[in-house]
Amino acid sequence: MKKVLFCCLALLAAQPAAADWFDALRESGDDLELYRVLYYMPKGGDLHNHLSGSNFPEWMYDVALAERERGYEYYTKVRINNCVAYGSNEFGAAPYYLMFRTISPTEFDQLSDCEKGEYKLLQDLTDREKAGWMNSVRLDQPYEGRNEFFGTHWARMHALGWNPWFQAEMLYLNMRAFADEGLSYLETQVSVHGMRQPDGTPIPPADVVSILRDRLAADDARDTGVTVRFQISVLRFRPDAEEILRTIYRFVHDNSDLFVAVNMVGREDNDKGYPLRFLDTYRELRRQYSGVRLSIHAGEVDEPNSHVRDTLLLGADRIGHGNNLITDDDTMRLMRHGPYLVEVALISNLLLNYVADYAQHPFPEYLRTGIPVALATDDRGMWDSTMTDEFFVAVREFNLSWEEVTTLSENSLQYAFVQADEKERLLRDFRERLQKFEAGVAKYGTSRLGEMPATRQFICNRYDICPRTEP
Repeated sequence: MKKVLFCCLALLAAQPAAADWFDALRESGDDLELYRVLYYMPKGGDLHNHLSGSNFPEWMYDVALAERERGYEYYTKVRINNCVAYGSNEFGAAPYYLMFRTISPTEFDQLSDCEKGEYKLLQDLTDREKAGWMNSVRLDQPYEGRNEFFGTHWARMHALGWNPWFQAEMLYLNMRAFADEGLSYLETQVSVHGMRQPDGTPIPPADVVSILRDRLAADDARDTGVTVRFQISVLRFRPDAEEILRTIYRFVHDNSDLFVAVNMVGREDNDKGYPLRFLDTYRELRRQYSGVRLSIHAGEVDEPNSHVRDTLLLGADRIGHGNNLITDDDTMRLMRHGPYLVEVALISNLLLNYVADYAQHPFPEYLRTGIPVALATDDRGMWDSTMTDEFFVAVREFNLSWEEVTTLSENSLQYAFVQADEKERLLRDFRERLQKFEAGVAKYGTSRLGEMPATRQFICNRYDICPRTEP
């Protein structure tokens, strides 16, 4: 099959790279070769990325141990000694029976002797405990889904989220991995508030920004070639969400060279975070501040509602997920060929049970009726997936053409919130890389693309692609 495909591709050497070579590859049934091409092809950016959910557990474990040099230590819960009476905080923010919750020494010291016996330092975990810790923040079992993700993953990471140096190193590792996949832009959601020193002393947001800037300026980060911009988000159903929104909106305005947007996150099926709750607050803020962009989660629910339309009214230029946009005919018509983009995360939507099967996903309808869309990874560390996986799923499940594949990448730059001159540079660089890639495939086939890249477990479990080595 590969020899036939190579000969077919070689015949295109004298022609512009067109859909023919990609159609032949897609229809060949060789998923390994298709995946390899999608890995090595130039890509644009990832516009919907939660940094804390995008870190592979292997990275998290290694960096958490390395942070001991800076004074950070971490304990995690490895057993239940029934120290707390049944029902005590069982269903609270930190339920007693939650295994592998990672805490700081300050929190550990406040525990009873019985509870201290339930925890171990990360560096002292057995191989089995270490594997359990890593799998506890991966959605890796068929019986896990939305409730597991929203209800336990973030609570388990807990104290890791207070360390700005940990966050900065995770940022670099994501940049490096994205660069290997051919991405040139990352717009990721980070935290600047609530950070702490090892002794629990608060770290001012300005100092957190300096830590992020310093990491981006380091030679290894610059060498990735990935341009990074940040969003800050607010948990939409909190009782004090409006006040938090005011704080982060001002912060983004005052740090607009690096921070480009405000987002709103959290389960939309918790009605306390409905979009129009925040309309007056956004209008109040726009009377004081200019230039703050909005990319907001909307339509990530099972049932029909007006959340996408209402979120556009809030001032959003990009919609995160937008699954139930398909149920709102008027807003569908409004968004066709328009200025608003939908950030589509196929793997996320499947694993969180917003679709039972990809055949239910509205993505191809959006794409093929002219609603601007781009693929995104969302919380890829928790899915154990990559941007290549998103493209592979899209091509394999929806029979995408090469033109559609490249349009998705170009959209991810065209609708980025980066400054205009930087956007022009990113688009020019992407088009040049794409032209070179197409010319190389037309002349040589896929033989010069390199070895089959490592694949994550998500793809291995669902398609005929087995993992080689872990990245």
